[in-house]
Amino acid sequence: MAGTGSRLVAGGHVLPKPLIQIAGRSVFSYTIDALQKAGIRVVHAVTGYNSRGLVEGLKPLVPSGMSINRVYNSDWQKQNGISLLAAKPHVQAPFVLAMGDHLFGESIVDLAIRHADLTQLNAAIDRKIDTIFDLGDAMKIKSTNDRVIAIGRELADYDAIDTGLFICPAEFFDYLERAKRDGDCSLADGVRAMARDGKVRTVDIGDGWWQDIDTPEMLAAAEKVLTDSGRRVTAGPTLT
Repeated sequence: MAGTGSRLVAGGHVLPKPLIQIAGRSVFSYTIDALQKAGIRVVHAVTGYNSRGLVEGLKPLVPSGMSINRVYNSDWQKQNGISLLAAKPHVQAPFVLAMGDHLFGESIVDLAIRHADLTQLNAAIDRKIDTIFDLGDAMKIKSTNDRVIAIGRELADYDAIDTGLFICPAEFFDYLERAKRDGDCSLADGVRAMARDGKVRTVDIGDGWWQDIDTPEMLAAAEKVLTDSGRRVTAGPTLT
């Protein structure tokens, strides 16, 4: 949650992305639903831009029995791999990694945990490529059997989309450190490095629904799905 959400800001949105309202609820509330259903009790929110204001907005959304811990990333202008590395002293492996600007159907986190190999990096993937709202912006994955062999937005040959949800071993931090170039790295850099060693598994979300909300258009698409479904999405609708 460390970035500025620049594309939504350019579209006129002033709230941090996790606090933006969709179908009457904040983005973060949908995330909390999915985490709570999976039995998660502690959330470490990696923040940067407008850190204190964001966390003050998040705290009232955390239900009884869960807690939120602010992890401040002083290098928040860098890529998201640096944000994850900021959380290293605070988490115990295995841990769930979820993007703060992605919506997840309430059963997806539970599914990913139940089907994970806790000695590997597990990437929750979506093979329903024809339902992806903005395919050009999506992080694409090429897999063989249950192994990720390539990842990147510009991949020409791919068979799945990265949903932004991972079940991670502690070793992932080591790969991110090794992937740094000039003190910076993305999550995809770390996944790519780990995949070269055959250590990244896929967990297919099947009919599950998710949506990135980087742009006003993505936000509108998510609003339509959640409004039409009564705000509780478990299966994967087809977007038109």
